[in-house]
Amino acid sequence: MTGLVYKSTGSWYTVKSEQGDFIECRMKGKFRIKGIKSTNPIAVGDIVDYELEESSDTVTGTIHKIHDRKNYIVRKSVNLSHQMHIIASNIDRVFLLVTINNPPTTFNFIDRFLVTAEAYGIETILVFNKIDTFDDATLDEQLYMQHVYQEIGYKCLRVSSTEMKGIEELKEMMIGKVSMFSGHSGVGKSTLVNAMEPSLHLKTKTISEASKQGQHTTTFAEMYDLSFDAKIIDTPGIKGFGIVDMDAAEISGYFPEFFKLKEQCKFNNCLHKDEPHCAIKAALEKDEIAWSRYRSYLKILEGDDENYRTDIHNEDRIISDKTRE
Repeated sequence: MTGLVYKSTGSWYTVKSEQGDFIECRMKGKFRIKGIKSTNPIAVGDIVDYELEESSDTVTGTIHKIHDRKNYIVRKSVNLSHQMHIIASNIDRVFLLVTINNPPTTFNFIDRFLVTAEAYGIETILVFNKIDTFDDATLDEQLYMQHVYQEIGYKCLRVSSTEMKGIEELKEMMIGKVSMFSGHSGVGKSTLVNAMEPSLHLKTKTISEASKQGQHTTTFAEMYDLSFDAKIIDTPGIKGFGIVDMDAAEISGYFPEFFKLKEQCKFNNCLHKDEPHCAIKAALEKDEIAWSRYRSYLKILEGDDENYRTDIHNEDRIISDKTRE
C-alpha cells in the first residue's frame, strides 16, 4: 500500500492512505538513502509504501520503502554538525514568515534559509507578518527589507492574521499546492494557519517579553489538508539555521544577484572576497547589491555557524540601521 506521510514524531509516522485513512506506522529496519546523512530518514511529505500489521488491537503499519523525492529542504543538525535534519519533502512552495521585532528576523537568517531553498530547488516567498503592530520605525525597516528581496526577484507578501490583511492573497498562492510554513518561533505560523482555516485550532503562544523570542508550539512538522484545495506543512520554529556543507565555489550560485554577474569576474573561480576585478564587489560599491546580502555570503563562506547560533539577532539589525542612515 502507498501513502503520504503527514506527521513524524521520530519513531512513529502518521501516513494517509490513498483511500483517505490515517494509519500510524513505524519503519522497517534502518533506511539508508544514498548520499543523505540525516537524523530522520523519513520526513513529512514523503510518499511511502507500507504494510498493515494485523497483530495488535489497533491497525498499525510498517513502512518498507520511500519513493524518490521531488525535493526536500534541510538544515544542519545543531548538535551533530556532520548530519542534517530533513524538515520536509516534496514541497511546491515555502513561505518564510518574517517579523521585524516580535521576534526579530535578521537578514542573515533569511539569507541562510534562501540559500538552502535555492540549493534544493524550492521556490520561497517571504511573508512579512504582524504588519498591524508596526510603528513608523518598524514599518520603515520592514519596507526596506522587502525592497532588498524584491529587487533580487523574491516574491513578498505583507499579512496580518488579526486584521485578516493579505490572507486571501496568500490562500490563492497555495491552491493546488503543497506549501510549507517556516520561520523563527513566535513569528505567527500557527496563528496564520488558524486565520486561513479556523477549524484546525492549532496551538499558539505569546512572545517571551524577556527574550523577545517565541516559544515553541509546534514540536514536530505536520501536514494539514485545507478546505480550499491546498496542503500545508507547519514546522517547528527555527532558532538558528546551520548551512549544510557546500563547496565554497558553489555558494555564490545560490545568491541570484551574484549568479547573474559571476561570469563577468576576471577569474572563473572567483570567491568575490579578495580577488581583483570582481564583478560582485564592483556592483557592491555601486549599491547594485545589498551589503546585507554580501555580509551573509561572507559568513556562509567562512562557515560561521557556531557564532551565528549564539547571536542570531543583533548584529544584522545594527548594520541594517547604519545602512539606511
